[in-house]
Amino acid sequence: MTGLTFVDVCAGAGGLALGLERAGFTPRLLVDIEQRACETLRANRPHWSVLNADLLDFDPVDHPEAYDVDLLAAGLPRVRSSATVTGRSSDTEIGLLRATAYLVHAVQPRALIIENVPALVDEQAFAPVRDFLREEMEHLGYELTWFVLNAYDFGVPQDRRLGILVAVKQQWASAFRPPRPTVHTHVSVGEVLAPSMRSDGWPDADRWAAQATGVAPTLVGGSKAHGGPDFGPTGTKAAWRRMGVYTKSFGDDLPGPDFKWNPALGDEGLVRITVDQTALLQGFPEDWRFAGGKTARYRQVGNAAPPPVGEALGRVVADALRESSPAHAGYTSSP
Repeated sequence: MTGLTFVDVCAGAGGLALGLERAGFTPRLLVDIEQRACETLRANRPHWSVLNADLLDFDPVDHPEAYDVDLLAAGLPRVRSSATVTGRSSDTEIGLLRATAYLVHAVQPRALIIENVPALVDEQAFAPVRDFLREEMEHLGYELTWFVLNAYDFGVPQDRRLGILVAVKQQWASAFRPPRPTVHTHVSVGEVLAPSMRSDGWPDADRWAAQATGVAPTLVGGSKAHGGPDFGPTGTKAAWRRMGVYTKSFGDDLPGPDFKWNPALGDEGLVRITVDQTALLQGFPEDWRFAGGKTARYRQVGNAAPPPVGEALGRVVADALRESSPAHAGYTSSP
């Protein structure tokens, strides 16, 4: 099995897809409802096939490239704790989970990755969701593995917990293992942002970076109804302020040679980080460009799966799928 392939639904700005590409997968199709996210994908990977469409309306019959793929990836919008499969059938997030399961019915990938909230893995409120997915997947011959990862264990300078479901066809399932951390020491905010902080001649860049020794709190992209870009709840803002960062808005420009960093002065003495810098904190490469204005760009960044986590997931799925040759594993192609 060479040249592993995938379809990515709710692809967003490409966090999972970029990680899977690094792990050796080739995308057949990426689907997202947001026009700006699709523009981001096309700008960074012009050769990728990108479809601006609602997953709820997506029919693979109209897109035969979605068939016979090794992996279906889905970084789905976050499910709310009050949602259940049967109790709130109109809930958008639950609808997308159901649509993903039905898409598995149609395309029969060798493996499935769903990324969502950590609570989806083990909280009782989500038991109906897990039961629904288990019944659907086991019926199709998949074995399910639920687990929680933290992005900081994979070199991302952010405390970001992710709930993961990996479902693998039975002939490969015994070879699957969740990814292990790729770093022994967490990468700090200061380490990652120091080069950009220096780039416009800010003399205090290294002094600021030397005290920003922790990882960032979870970035929250929000939704269309959420408003402008925001650092998140009060506790998250307090953690940023302890690192000397202004939290009422993101900066439009990097600090220059005239800026004096002095947290003792209050807001005017705090440094502003830019949306491009939040992308670095999410694990995107420096040259990855996001389409749209500040709000649209930050929403894409905050809602993305960190690419290093996508890469780690891709590598362990690839290892499992390559464990047995098709001739010995009962491998059959989908229609």
